[in-house]
Amino acid sequence: MTPEELSAAISACLKDAVSSGEITLTESAVPESVRVERPKNRDHGDWATNIALQLSKQAGMNPREFAGILSNHLQGIPGVTGVEIAGPGFLNITVDAATAGALAKAIVEAGASYGTNQALAGRVVNMEFVSANPTGPLHIGHTRWAALGDAIARVLRASGADVTAEYYINDAGSQMNVFANSVLSRLHGRGVPEGGYPGEYIRELGDEVLKAHPGIRELTDEAALPVIRAAAYEAQMADIKATLAEFGVEFDVFFSEKELHDAGAIESAVARLREQGHVFDDGGAVWLRTTDFGDDKDRVMIRANGEPTYFAADAAYYLSKKDRGFTEKIYLLGADHHGYINRLKAIAACAGDDPEVNIEVLIGQLVSVNGAKLSKRAGNIIELKDLISWLGKDAVRYSLARFPADSPLTLDPELLKKHSNENPVFYVQYAHARSRGTARNAAEAGVERQVDGVDAFDASLLDHATENELLSYLGSYPSIVAKAAELREPHRVARHLEVIAGAYHRWYDACRVSPQGDDPVLDVNRSRLWLNDATSQVLANGLELLGVSAPERM
Repeated sequence: MTPEELSAAISACLKDAVSSGEITLTESAVPESVRVERPKNRDHGDWATNIALQLSKQAGMNPREFAGILSNHLQGIPGVTGVEIAGPGFLNITVDAATAGALAKAIVEAGASYGTNQALAGRVVNMEFVSANPTGPLHIGHTRWAALGDAIARVLRASGADVTAEYYINDAGSQMNVFANSVLSRLHGRGVPEGGYPGEYIRELGDEVLKAHPGIRELTDEAALPVIRAAAYEAQMADIKATLAEFGVEFDVFFSEKELHDAGAIESAVARLREQGHVFDDGGAVWLRTTDFGDDKDRVMIRANGEPTYFAADAAYYLSKKDRGFTEKIYLLGADHHGYINRLKAIAACAGDDPEVNIEVLIGQLVSVNGAKLSKRAGNIIELKDLISWLGKDAVRYSLARFPADSPLTLDPELLKKHSNENPVFYVQYAHARSRGTARNAAEAGVERQVDGVDAFDASLLDHATENELLSYLGSYPSIVAKAAELREPHRVARHLEVIAGAYHRWYDACRVSPQGDDPVLDVNRSRLWLNDATSQVLANGLELLGVSAPERM
């Protein structure tokens, strides 16, 4: 019995109790499916639900009384061997071996869709992350959000949300002029200009500009700068996109701040917010009254000299997201951006949105790497591409995804390069590779999931203690994915994969899939192959959500 099947069965029992008059509820109050989860303590049964606590007040009943009535109906579900009422009204459900084991076949048949759900169906989300300035290569400061942002987008999609991953290109403003000046100086063999960008990559960008515009050195500085700015920007963005692709991170939209300015979106945003009564003039400047919505001070949108502020661009960008139909906007910002939370929420409120519903700001803490060398190419930073080359994409992505975003993190390269159980990514990937090796060995021994085209599976034979444990963790996987999406915490998936890997290794040591020696192939061997392949599937599905490969061999 899958969690979905049990969920539907509980709902049917609840409807029966309502129809019989034992529980008084309106028909619309009875859910089509009931959330079930694995109890933390397996002595409390195979599955648990808090539906009695959720609906008892509507029914005008004590939760335990509600649970007692529902319990009587649940006892009649085929495969249910026991129902216990715990605490204030939780229902703990125990199923027989055949019912529990049926999950293995259901997982294999579901394939890549196992673990997906529709909890966030109908939610249209814009998620902005990384958004590094196009004035240099991606570095370790961008790495955490590249890994976490992509993983969050994946778990949101797995829960039914319509997610657009967006990169905001900060290609307007003075830093782009400084960038162009730095490349110009290097082209002419000059030193780094004051406040300019150092690093060997500036020389490389100069070479790219020279290839595209061989006569650039013949122009005056004034004539050359706009050409250099455009060409160097294009080359640097190509480098950023290539690095992201190497890291397995894909964006649906690269949104240009410069195009926002060129389209008159700043002026339009000021006018729209003024119409809503939130803009005022003072001291020759144009202000947004954000203090009405929790900000510590009002914010200048247009300076007295007529120049728009970066905050004005933030407001225009938010309105652009709203106009494009994104009801939810998630911003993933670095540790030094705590001050942005209130001002972004104030923008949302001024735009007529609910800051508690339509915008979410996640702050990530710093990440460092023991023993990492600073990049000669990029100056005093650690480049992401060097990190990938040194430790590997999988090790970096998995390590960053297995911790909450708000916890400071130091990566241990020596640990991440170990081929041992101490290394979490190796531990999980090895479990997947081991399961695929087990499947290959089973095929050589003549063990197949089907006999004469018919599925050969007897769920009741999966009755070993390690099989019960493994099935339990495989069954918990969908609820882990749903919770990871709800809380924006993909580390929950990573940690659960480690639990599954541990249970798989224990099962592997205790239960044979292939028969020993000349022993015949029995149904127990075939049924265990289904469980082996179910574990492969769940590990692969989970690693995919983290952007990490599931190797066939290691």
